[in-house]
Amino acid sequence: MSELEGLTMRTRSGDHAAASWLDRREILLGAAAAGVAVGGGLRWACAQAAGQAAAPDHALHIAPLRLELAPGKVIDTFAYNGTVPGPRLRLREGKPVTIDVTNATDIDDIVHWHGLYLPALADGAMEEGSPMIMRGGTQRYSFVAKPAGTRWYHSHDVAGKDLTRSLYAGLFGFLIVEPSADPGRYDQEVLLAAHHWEPRWVSMQDIRKGPPPDNGLEVMYGSASLNDKMLGHGEPVRVRAGQRVLFRLLNASATENVTLALAGHRMTVVALDGNPVPAQRTVDSVFLAPAERADVVVEMNRPGVWILGSVEDDDRKIGLGTVVEYAGQSGEAQWQAPASTAWDYTIFGDERPIPDPDHRIELLFEKIPGGRGGYNRWTLNGKSWPDTRSLLQTETGKRYRVAMTNKSGDNHPVHLHRHTFEVTKVGDKATAGLMKDTINMTRFSSVAFDFVADDPGPALLHCHHQDHQDEGFMGLVTEL
Repeated sequence: MSELEGLTMRTRSGDHAAASWLDRREILLGAAAAGVAVGGGLRWACAQAAGQAAAPDHALHIAPLRLELAPGKVIDTFAYNGTVPGPRLRLREGKPVTIDVTNATDIDDIVHWHGLYLPALADGAMEEGSPMIMRGGTQRYSFVAKPAGTRWYHSHDVAGKDLTRSLYAGLFGFLIVEPSADPGRYDQEVLLAAHHWEPRWVSMQDIRKGPPPDNGLEVMYGSASLNDKMLGHGEPVRVRAGQRVLFRLLNASATENVTLALAGHRMTVVALDGNPVPAQRTVDSVFLAPAERADVVVEMNRPGVWILGSVEDDDRKIGLGTVVEYAGQSGEAQWQAPASTAWDYTIFGDERPIPDPDHRIELLFEKIPGGRGGYNRWTLNGKSWPDTRSLLQTETGKRYRVAMTNKSGDNHPVHLHRHTFEVTKVGDKATAGLMKDTINMTRFSSVAFDFVADDPGPALLHCHHQDHQDEGFMGLVTEL
């Protein structure tokens, strides 16, 4: 067994042995079919779709795709329903929905419904007990859509060494939960997902100064896009002067942070991770770590042809951007560097009083370098998955403060499944009211958030970098 295969058994095994995961998965499926309570009384919310009479509300089909990012730039990947991003799923808050997912690939896979409040078995994380979608099989997910906002869905499988799988592939899509009463304070809606393509393993210390000599392999990319086309290719985003345009922005990259700006314009942030912010702020650029979303409104008041893209020249050169074209305007798209690229989560919060938590939990994140040509290992309080299967235990209705310290030179977008948390501190800055499901920890930094244990069963907490989670950066928060 290779080193990385030993590190990334998480899709196959809750234990260290590869064979035991298959047994555990079959036990879960069998228990569900028999109506047996699994995971502390959770109701079964996934079922095999074959033979079910009622048609689903939505259907997803996982299959290989040859994707043309630009003329002469064609890559082989995997996608939902032959498109990148996958189909836009629009659900109504509080309404039941059924989604059938068919897996037409050569490996088992799984779909995570990111940002939704779901039973653990429907969440789409095998670590919580959600079943894999068998190769050649179809699985039905049934749940009530909540909360409202910009959510998304994506593969939650292991990738390991294989940089064609999971979030390295085109296996992601927008899931918009429409509020029961939508004020509609905009004239046009545009959905843009950033993604990096053509990944490869590299020893960063051989490429640039900074990484320590014993650092393990990391991932670099050859191309990037907003949605399915590189900058300068595909249709532009067409707007009209005087419009208020809502851009729903998603970072669907497996490992890369992005900072986006629309040349010649400023953006008003109205929601982060789909949740309305207490303090709307107008900014020059928007930072998004992997899995983060931002809803921004732009007043279209500077007619012309502009670039919306990465503030990093190197990222735009490999395709990370798109063209925004006003009606009646033509010519080469223009780029202007934004006045500021600084990002501070706390400006979107407020100073409301925060309830004292019932319990405070300290988490320390550290790297065990893999050495040149090897793979790094990540620890949470000194342990790596699967030894973090009992990372935290909570009681229903209690409020918990999670104080996280990043003792590494890497960024970590930390995601808590099946919950929304309130950011309470970033570094030495206190804040309140800012609700998220993913928050980035910059290198050697600290962040604190509060959450209420209100969704019984296991909930996965992990870094949303695909390589980091594959290398052990995961743990279970189990509500008793």
